[in-house]
Amino acid sequence: MAKDLRGRPRSLPAPRGRFAAVAAAAGLLLTLSGCQGDQGPDRADDGRASVVAPGRPGEKARHLTPEEAAKAKPDDSPNAADHAYVSRMIEHHRQALTMSALAPERASADGVKRLAERITAAQKPEIGAMEKWLALHPAPAAGSGGHGQGHDHGAMPGMATERQLADLTAAGGTDFDRLFLTLMTAHHEGAVTMAGEALAGGNNVAVEEMATEVVATQSAEIHRMRTMG
Repeated sequence: MAKDLRGRPRSLPAPRGRFAAVAAAAGLLLTLSGCQGDQGPDRADDGRASVVAPGRPGEKARHLTPEEAAKAKPDDSPNAADHAYVSRMIEHHRQALTMSALAPERASADGVKRLAERITAAQKPEIGAMEKWLALHPAPAAGSGGHGQGHDHGAMPGMATERQLADLTAAGGTDFDRLFLTLMTAHHEGAVTMAGEALAGGNNVAVEEMATEVVATQSAEIHRMRTMG
């Protein structure tokens, strides 16, 4: 069982597109085997443990040194699409938390209050995970040959306008419920769109995992909100 960036056990999604091709070409996994005796077949000529790279159909497995195995791993260096997604999604999630924080005092339906609680419970840790990712993979500074982080957060799909947020803050009871579901459904749809763009254009495995989780979680919540509305 793998773990996500928050350290929780999770099942990883099946490789998609580019990742599936890389996995097939690389034999899917490199398995470290040191269980044989010191003179067994899984030892390198110099006596060190070797890494077994399974061959493709009809081909024998290869025995690699740890250094060779490290070089054989696919390059998942973050690209501009990865940095753009993580930077923008942090702001996107923060607005969802702002909207959800209004529900306990203003919503009338228990279902809306529980939904807001679930959104907060899911997206707050996701923000933390994405902030850790940015700390590990800082984007190139503007003017250094990279694209930097000069993204227009206000233009992100699904983001509520200042007027819409003011209307939500002023609303109460069933009016709040109705407006909250309308705005949050559009907000989730925008997040799914952004995640799809990251899956199509990104290169980093960790970002692919985060985007896949957003698609799965928020698509389910979109369906739930439509039935509530």
